[in-house]
Amino acid sequence: MRKPNDITLKEGIGKLLNVYKLRGKFDETSVVALWPDLMGKAIANRTTQIYVSQKKLFVRIESSVIKNELLMVKSGIIQKINERAGSEVITEIVFL
Repeated sequence: MRKPNDITLKEGIGKLLNVYKLRGKFDETSVVALWPDLMGKAIANRTTQIYVSQKKLFVRIESSVIKNELLMVKSGIIQKINERAGSEVITEIVFL
């Protein structure tokens, strides 16, 4: 039987992240982990380095052809990432 002050595990972890101000770093880490799922296997295999710094996603791509294709759809990628994260985690993408 639930007590009135019981909360779910998801709510508890969310409160913990907010109290200790870890939400931003957690969201950034989840973006890096979700990159292969969001972009697909072909792009993920050619991605050599990916990291987030100050709401900018830095991605190093081996193939210049894929890099140019991604530059054309940069705003769509940002929107897709932020939708998946549930908040505005990324404001810009830099392809290296």
